Amino acid sequence: MKNKIELGSTLVIVATFILFALALFVKGFTKDLLLEIGVLLVSIKIIIMSRSNFNTNQEIIRKLNEINEKLKDSSNNSSVK
Repeated sequence: MKNKIELGSTLVIVATFILFALALFVKGFTKDLLLEIGVLLVSIKIIIMSRSNFNTNQEIIRKLNEINEKLKDSSNNSSVK
């Protein structure tokens, strides 16, 4: 399964980038540009971290399901004997 960025994350990235570009044209190259760049980078970092957390949670759930299946199999095998 290919990892894709969900629609909400894509919208946040696009909106942040548009606002960043707008601020660049309105304010120009001033010291406020560094603040705008910081906001853009923080937004992107939060989205990347949330995707990483989602992938980690999916892996944990998959492993827990495997353990659950093994426990069910072992309990079925022990009750049959």
